[in-house]
Amino acid sequence: MNKKTISGLIVLLIIALIIISSFFLFKPKEVGDKARVLIDGNVSGEYSLSEDGIYSLNNGYNTMEIKNGKVRMKTALCPDKICVKEGWKNKNGECITCLPAHLVIEVIKENGEVDLVL
Repeated sequence: MNKKTISGLIVLLIIALIIISSFFLFKPKEVGDKARVLIDGNVSGEYSLSEDGIYSLNNGYNTMEIKNGKVRMKTALCPDKICVKEGWKNKNGECITCLPAHLVIEVIKENGEVDLVL
């Protein structure tokens, strides 16, 4: 085999690997059914995303809102409010994290697997 043939095969192989890996990287996530609230790593509660509501979490430190099948952190007493700025989540495995409050809200699919392990 000459150098042109080997170079062509290598380029073809790289292109094939990129195409195959893109199927795994850009696979659409499923929409979740519930919001699971964890405080200090322990499950504090699970809330259906099909029922709109506003919930006080962690003794009023955080307020979670569920609306139109999505969840967000509405308010937080932490100084930087990063958890509030994360916005709405509804895909299986997505999380909202408030580090000062040791709180995580993860979207889960009922009878499904969570894509993230804490």
